[in-house]
Amino acid sequence: MNLAADAVGTVLVVDDAPDTLRMLCDALAGEGYTVLVARDGLQALGRLDVVTPDAILLDGVMPGLSGFETCQRIKAHPSGAGVPVIFMTGLSETADVVAGFDAGGVDYVVKPVRIEEVLARLNTHVRNARAARRPVAAPPQPTPPEADRLSHAALTPRETEVLTWLARGKTNRDIAEILGMSHRTVNKHLEHVFEKLGVETRAAAAALASRATSA
Repeated sequence: MNLAADAVGTVLVVDDAPDTLRMLCDALAGEGYTVLVARDGLQALGRLDVVTPDAILLDGVMPGLSGFETCQRIKAHPSGAGVPVIFMTGLSETADVVAGFDAGGVDYVVKPVRIEEVLARLNTHVRNARAARRPVAAPPQPTPPEADRLSHAALTPRETEVLTWLARGKTNRDIAEILGMSHRTVNKHLEHVFEKLGVETRAAAAALASRATSA
């Protein structure tokens, strides 16, 4: 089964283990992906200077820069900010998983990796990233009294983005992937949104935003 049939593109694989690289490269090429390889974090950043991949598979433990440090630098790079980064690492403690998401990763796969799982996750994140880059039609102008309530809430631009995607039915994981932020950051933004709007649940916030933007 060709898991990448509707999302074939370019994948950057960053890993210092030759066996892992060979296995992943063969599997990705078999799915139709163009594969770029980097053996460490600095090489990965160098690749971004010349090409913007559709996704990055990143080892968490490497010589030199760690995978977490590399991810932070990728997200600060002009070509890497919107690229989904999937961690592949033997680090399986909760603190490590959280660190991966906080560094900007969108997913976390524990080694030894299962190829079918990696391909399925990769395909999903590539499609989501492409969907997020598509132009979105401007919503209709808000109508009172919801418009007044929203304007008086004084939401920040980032909080407004989070609320907009929430109103479109996106989960916290979806929002994190679309906006390139960690789950923890999405939760923090939503806490502020709920407080400013005077609501207690995501359903209430979504309903308010939907009514305010309805024609």
